[in-house]
Amino acid sequence: MSDGPEVEVGLRAGPAAPAVDAGDEGYSKTLAPRHITMIAIGGAIGTGLFLGAGGRLADAGPSLAVAYAVCGLFAFLVVRALGELVLYRPSSGAFVSYAREFLGEKGAYVAGWMYFLNWSTTGIVDITAVALYTHYWGMFTDIPQWTLALLALTVVLSVNLISVRIFGELEFWFAIVKVGALAAFMVIGLFLLAARHDVAGHPGGPGLIAGNGGVFPAGLLPLLIVVQGVVFAYASVELVGVTAGETKEPHRVVPRAINSIMWRIALFYVGSVLLLTMLLPWTAYSAGESPFVTVLAGIGIPAVGGVMNLVVLTAAMSSLNSGLYSTGRILRSMATSGSAPRFTGAMNRHRVPYGGILLTAGLCVLGVGLNAVVPEDAFEIVLNFAALGILATWGLIMICHLAFWRRTRTGELTRPGYRLPFAPYTQLVTLAFLAAVLVLMAADGEGPGRVTVLCLPLIAAALVAGWFGVRGRVAAVREGSES
Repeated sequence: MSDGPEVEVGLRAGPAAPAVDAGDEGYSKTLAPRHITMIAIGGAIGTGLFLGAGGRLADAGPSLAVAYAVCGLFAFLVVRALGELVLYRPSSGAFVSYAREFLGEKGAYVAGWMYFLNWSTTGIVDITAVALYTHYWGMFTDIPQWTLALLALTVVLSVNLISVRIFGELEFWFAIVKVGALAAFMVIGLFLLAARHDVAGHPGGPGLIAGNGGVFPAGLLPLLIVVQGVVFAYASVELVGVTAGETKEPHRVVPRAINSIMWRIALFYVGSVLLLTMLLPWTAYSAGESPFVTVLAGIGIPAVGGVMNLVVLTAAMSSLNSGLYSTGRILRSMATSGSAPRFTGAMNRHRVPYGGILLTAGLCVLGVGLNAVVPEDAFEIVLNFAALGILATWGLIMICHLAFWRRTRTGELTRPGYRLPFAPYTQLVTLAFLAAVLVLMAADGEGPGRVTVLCLPLIAAALVAGWFGVRGRVAAVREGSES
């Protein structure tokens, strides 16, 4: 029996009607345009910029801005491809639903469980990060790390289970905090440059870049090495596609939100990194401190460490919030086709798919255990597995769009007005870029990236074993939908 789309569309003259995903039924359309817009912004701004940029600046210098620009372009192309698919057929199952339609049930199965791997491991990273950031303040240092991790998970889980509107409100304000912090820093930085104010004894300006080795002070190799980390700084930009199923006007809201991502990436990532390198030499930054704290502490602003720590804490909570939300919807789409446990398709009276959310939270509880047993290593143990999940997700989005584009060329389907430009070359170049990132991870010597890539056969084996476990149920669901 074929493992094609969940609902076949009969042959007819002219374009076919979009497939139907049973997992889209029952949702409330309560996410407002402002929620979608800020979720799109928040998905593009995370701890990778607030915290991770310090270490990457120390490794690659000003060329980090080039890495952010290149990776940001490909992140935008991925979300633009997803946006076209959303306008073709809005679905809370997002790319899993599109994989089912264009790649068959096996494609949807791989897409969904790799995305689950991404967010379940990211959730562990997030609750670990929240615990570490909370320990910054003296009043919390005596509280065990695992207790703080469990508290963070409980709070965000409760919010997700109550209603989608509360999730949207929380994510809206999380994004406001992140954007506000970056905007405030950029205003201060531009003022320091305009006033020719020294930072920690260094006169600011473009001369700091030219006088410290130029844009590529250590050559191209450090730039290539940091690319693999920079890609994952943009993880969760695809969340805007999942939210489309719970807003009333996706055809109006989603294109506006996606188009805004490009200039915000340029402003907040590329712009802030250029600003950082013109305020202090790149050698002044380190992996152990946020680069924004380094600059602001250099001009004597009091309590800057505590303020930035609060912002980074907010970013981690935002990521956890998004992960529980998105995996709940993805798993429900999979459950309706038989490729996920039945209970993950369950909804509560608030129209929230609580089964999938609880499954993701259950995996995060393992992270609480890691924080209890190996608090020093919990962060690194799971961080790189999330990398494989996001590479797989982005790659499958582009493959789905390529399959969609091919069907539009034969007249089976019609492309919406909002399109990914330069198809099919855009998809092919993006897939080549993602493959190159995987190669860079494999070439990471004895680093965590190489270890993660070496685990790919184990992940593949688990997926194959899982498929043999669910294929009977998938076939039964399909037969029931066709009868």
